[in-house]
Amino acid sequence: MIRFAAFRIALLGAAAALAACSGEPQEAGDDKAARLVSAADAAPRESYVAAQEEAASLDILGEAFVKLALAVGQHDSAFVDAYHGPAEWAEAAEAEQRSLDELEADAQGLLISVRRANSGDETVRGEMLEKQIRAALTRIQMAQGKSFPFNEETRLLYDAVAPDYDLAEFDAALSEIDELLPGDAPLPERVEAFRNSLAVPEDKLQAVFDAAIAECRKRTLAHYDLPESESFRLEFVTDKPWSGYNWYQGDYESLIQVNTDFPIIIDRAVDLGCHEGYPGHHTWNVFIERDLLEDAGWIEYSVYPLFSPMSVTAEGSANYGIELAFPGQEKIAFERDVLFPIAGLDPAKAETLEKLNDLRRKLSHADNYVAREYLDGRISRDEAVDLIQKYKLGGRARSEQRVRFIETYRGYVLNYNVGRDLVEAYVERQAELNGGDRWAAFETLLTTSLSASDIAQASSAKGDAAE
Repeated sequence: MIRFAAFRIALLGAAAALAACSGEPQEAGDDKAARLVSAADAAPRESYVAAQEEAASLDILGEAFVKLALAVGQHDSAFVDAYHGPAEWAEAAEAEQRSLDELEADAQGLLISVRRANSGDETVRGEMLEKQIRAALTRIQMAQGKSFPFNEETRLLYDAVAPDYDLAEFDAALSEIDELLPGDAPLPERVEAFRNSLAVPEDKLQAVFDAAIAECRKRTLAHYDLPESESFRLEFVTDKPWSGYNWYQGDYESLIQVNTDFPIIIDRAVDLGCHEGYPGHHTWNVFIERDLLEDAGWIEYSVYPLFSPMSVTAEGSANYGIELAFPGQEKIAFERDVLFPIAGLDPAKAETLEKLNDLRRKLSHADNYVAREYLDGRISRDEAVDLIQKYKLGGRARSEQRVRFIETYRGYVLNYNVGRDLVEAYVERQAELNGGDRWAAFETLLTTSLSASDIAQASSAKGDAAE
């Protein structure tokens, strides 16, 4: 394991400052965006070959980062979401159980070293590795008891900050939903009652999800060549703060779990099949392992730290992947014609469900508003539950589960909506510049090491940047 004990005292103050800001002049936005578009436009494997001359020092530092992440995971059980590197590294992290103070010092030293290695001609790999280390340092400091304002926390962890929100826009969407589902009961109760009328019977869950995931996979394989050995296992679980989860196992295999604490509404089958599977988390993880870890040899991609800039692409692409696989009216048509009959549900309700879901998408950022207000201490837990119930339109129990998710994962919530918006803007822009192929643009994003700010800059690049 690489140690930085000799640097710890001397670099402590300087590294802390670098963790908060770069401390150097930033590249002009248009110039950096042009460079990122050009890099992303190249075939990934070709760009990796061209980058080999800068790889030696980053290879060493990438290994050090993996070992740091595994050590952080001993203190922060949610930190390491997936690991498929050498087993002895994980065993050593568990056996050594290094202190948070030691890990903070190592992270600060590692951050300095990566910045130095990347200070000449910055590379996409080096920039992301620096942000990964900064995020790990932030989680170490949080485990030590340090707190950050919501916006600063998400900037340090995810390289992203949620916008400010005007509640009047959310309220306008509620008014439209009120007209769609009229009645005397409170709106959240009306919405939940309608959606619960489309719950999949327990004995039909397996068949519905099998059909949904098979269709998601078929549509993805029409555009991508995935390894023949890729596979997933599906499990139904309970007592979780999330509705679905992909636990990537390595070797192109995923374990996909679906939480059945609450009724599973028919539209969740395709949503989770795409989000957790194809072309979402499973596909992204397969690309990461095959292209970045195995082909490029970037060892840092043997570990996926959940609280890191990677999660913007992970969650944003998984959410955007739903409409990529089922554009326009194709999702509701598949649900109405295939899934509704399997579940024994009334297909006449499909049109209302689609209209409701279109309106509910206008409320997707409400999670960020509530999380920021609650975690920054401006509202109480009960007020947070009330606001989630109002703007996410679920029952009291579902709303409490969502607040439990916020308490557990904090600013992670913005990766679903801010991340999705960034991915959509990137894919649409790159498709516009390169012949209209959204699937190709999506694959480039999944196989290029870009953080949120990089994606945003590439999305706004001028049209001649990729030429």
